[in-house]
Amino acid sequence: MNTSPTGAALRRALDGPFHQAKQRWRTEVRASDVVRDTALDMEQARAWTLEKVKWLAEQKLVTAGFPSSLGGTGSLAESVANFESAAMGDLSLAIKTGVQHGLFGGAITNLGTQYHHETFLPDAITVELPGCFAMTELGHGSDVQSIETTITYDPDTDEYIIDSPTESATKAYIGSAARDGRMAVVFGQLWVGSEHHGVHVALVPIRDADGNDLPGVTTGDHGLKGGLLGIDNGTIQFDQVRVPRRMLLDKYGGVDDQGNYRSPIKSKNARFFTMLGTLVRGRVCVGGGAASAARRALTIAVQYANQRSQFRKPGLGEEIVLMDYLSHQRRLLPDVARAYAYGYAQNELALQLERIMTADGADPVAARELETRAAGMKALLTRWANDTVQQCREACGGAGYMADNGLTLTRQDVDIFATFEGDNTVLLQLVAKALLLDYQTSWGEMDLRGTAQKTARMMGGIFMERTTARSVIDRLVAAARRMPESQQLRARGWHVEMFEFRESHIVEGLAQRMRAASKAEDSFAAINACQPHMLEAARAHIDRVVLEAFIEGIEECQDEYVTALLAKVCDLYALATIEANRAWYLEHEVFGTWRSKSIIAEVDLLCGELRPYSLALVEGLGVPQDWLVHPRAAIPPLVSGAASGRGEPAEELLAVS
Repeated sequence: MNTSPTGAALRRALDGPFHQAKQRWRTEVRASDVVRDTALDMEQARAWTLEKVKWLAEQKLVTAGFPSSLGGTGSLAESVANFESAAMGDLSLAIKTGVQHGLFGGAITNLGTQYHHETFLPDAITVELPGCFAMTELGHGSDVQSIETTITYDPDTDEYIIDSPTESATKAYIGSAARDGRMAVVFGQLWVGSEHHGVHVALVPIRDADGNDLPGVTTGDHGLKGGLLGIDNGTIQFDQVRVPRRMLLDKYGGVDDQGNYRSPIKSKNARFFTMLGTLVRGRVCVGGGAASAARRALTIAVQYANQRSQFRKPGLGEEIVLMDYLSHQRRLLPDVARAYAYGYAQNELALQLERIMTADGADPVAARELETRAAGMKALLTRWANDTVQQCREACGGAGYMADNGLTLTRQDVDIFATFEGDNTVLLQLVAKALLLDYQTSWGEMDLRGTAQKTARMMGGIFMERTTARSVIDRLVAAARRMPESQQLRARGWHVEMFEFRESHIVEGLAQRMRAASKAEDSFAAINACQPHMLEAARAHIDRVVLEAFIEGIEECQDEYVTALLAKVCDLYALATIEANRAWYLEHEVFGTWRSKSIIAEVDLLCGELRPYSLALVEGLGVPQDWLVHPRAAIPPLVSGAASGRGEPAEELLAVS
């Protein structure tokens, strides 16, 4: 099926600076290269995934973000776009390249030196050297600083000894550990003599060329999981495994030729957070990949709703297609609007990643802001993706439950994205901390009481950092304030004020609670009681950031027709978000019951106005049509004459806007 003119224009607008990179996937990659047959068993799925990742690397589709002299092609931001594109086909495939290129290769790139780059990156890029990212342990996941694996320097042999001293130190859930990995980047506690230097990372070979465990290494296979059939997750244990001194990725610290520990960063905590900060791309990719899965599900569900009919009009008239029912529009279109909003915010985050990583630590405040934004976006996108895929499955009825129609497989695979790269609840707490404190403050050096005490000294308004759309937003807010109340529901400036007020009020309330907590004797109980409040503060902050990114995306669109359509989509996103938080606004007397009911009615109207453009809107989400067809079956073809978008005259759309 050819993409409609409106769909193509929306796609260009939503792709933004990554349109060329994403179009290459759409035009050069066949469905058979990225869509896995649902009939494959676990071993077949693993083999298929490894084969296809090697093919993608050969085609230079997953090699962005590495030095061009060593085989890299494209920017770091483009590597995020590539991950998102792979995720539109198969999430196992996306995660496999994410482990190989984003985590294994990314750790070598960001934590290693020229020696490590020249020695290991070329084969990592081509997947001649399949790798693992061995951070998580059975005993410690989110709390990376407390991992138990040890990396001990032996001055007699000039080697490091890698050891798993306890069962809980076993590396667990590690991608490519069960079968394909030949080398792992291993996180462990570095000891030089009797001195502990905190978490460092070493390159450790784990298998020989034939796939057998090397001496001292014991790998295990987690087998079947809740999803991601193509990923060979497993365990790794180390028993006094020795590697040469040069195998430590020592950009930020290691033992020199004289056997002494050296680091450009004196503080262990600061060094730890600097090292982890360089690996933030993984978190950005996981959020973007989950959003791609939701886009795929929405495309399937909206297309199905435009051709599946149910019940007749009164008087035995024609059967009514599902998309004509307001209840069905309500199930799908607000999430289509969120897909656009989150897409623009994700583009902005990828560009921010590129700027910060290129600066290589020159701006620690900006780096901290990036980590905060990445944590919040990952939590938001993965939660939304899980909810949306399930909604889409239900919206397709029995057809949606058929594995070959793609929704159940996507639902299984996207589940774990809520845990990948940090538990969402933990990540939202990290965002809340950043909202309460100056980014220059090192939270890692504070205990819980220190957190509360520092918050008590917080200057108001420090959390309201702005996106680059600030001047546009100021203009929109000023315009909205001049409007009569009856016309404000679709005034973008009013939307911004509602989002900003919710954020500022929640954060200010949290700060007051933390101020009181600073005086409490039981610091854990004091902070623990504030955790639900922290989560709400983080969500309100990210909602506002997303809206501002959407506004900027619309501002940059050069197509007048598409700009008008995107304005409606943004209206739906903003009002649906306010509607979802009506209870909070009512409790805080921001508006009354009449306005609350008006918001519900306006969301209904917007769903109806966008219904004729529903197919074009999901085309704009960017999933290639042939990728939606699984090898053994397909969604029933669209009926001829279904609404495709450009059928409505531009004048009518512009007039309504």
